[in-house]
Amino acid sequence: MTKVFIDGSAGTTGLRIRERLSARKDIELIILPEETRKDPAARADALNSAAVSFLCLPDAAAVEAASFVTSPDAVIIDTSTAHRVAEDWVYGMPELTGQREKLKSAKRIANPGCHATGFISLVAPLVEAGLIRKDARLSCFSLTGYSGGGKKMIAEYEAPEVNPLYQAPRQYGLSQAHKHLPEMAKLCGLDYAPVFSPIVAPYYAGMEVTVPLTPAETSASLEEIKEVFRAYYQGGLIRFADAADESGFLSACAFAGRDDLEISVYGNEERILLVSRFDNLGKGASGAAIQNMNIALGLDEAEGLVK
Repeated sequence: MTKVFIDGSAGTTGLRIRERLSARKDIELIILPEETRKDPAARADALNSAAVSFLCLPDAAAVEAASFVTSPDAVIIDTSTAHRVAEDWVYGMPELTGQREKLKSAKRIANPGCHATGFISLVAPLVEAGLIRKDARLSCFSLTGYSGGGKKMIAEYEAPEVNPLYQAPRQYGLSQAHKHLPEMAKLCGLDYAPVFSPIVAPYYAGMEVTVPLTPAETSASLEEIKEVFRAYYQGGLIRFADAADESGFLSACAFAGRDDLEISVYGNEERILLVSRFDNLGKGASGAAIQNMNIALGLDEAEGLVK
């Protein structure tokens, strides 16, 4: 039995990880009593006793928790933003070129952000293939369910008397300083972060990330782009699909409750839409974290996941 600890198991990401792992016979969860759940000494002991620990904490608390770890064998998977562009942490998207091999021996893994997962899955392969220049000025808009905002936002959206403004999609990140932008640029090898429009909508879970391309950003044809995706995504939890089957629509909640991600390409030679759809709590958070744990433990990376 592999011992696993979730530091911050009361949040939405931690709860989903706990739910998935509780059903497994090969995992023994270290669960602290309520009275010691926030005690630094008890947490440090659990972090050093576990083979794998998930940090489901705010950034500053995640940095503190990582500093508690002295065991050279302990694998730490941080779901916060704190370490995603840190040089001594491995970015946890195994589908990217070279990342799966790094993750197999990694002791410090930075789990990707949800919006970032959608953007990187669409853009990184095309930059690598030379179909998008590194100095391209891209844009991106991303729809997410309100569970992405954590317990406070979930309570606001599910209140008996919900704010009328919450009944329509709400754009945020208006300052263009969203915390996912650094990893979006770095992992794609871009010189510039995209113009980014994240939108939270009145549904619980699911994400739909869109990157538009014109001849100003790429000279590639629709078919050339599709071929790159077909060849690039041959394993893991990301796959390419030629077209949606929703009568000309794309629902952002189509992958709610799942841990995989689907990429598709639409438009024409003048205006192309790259689209990724997944669950913001699945491949966008907890599912990706468990996938990274599985790889670090030498298991089938989809073990215990829904796809």
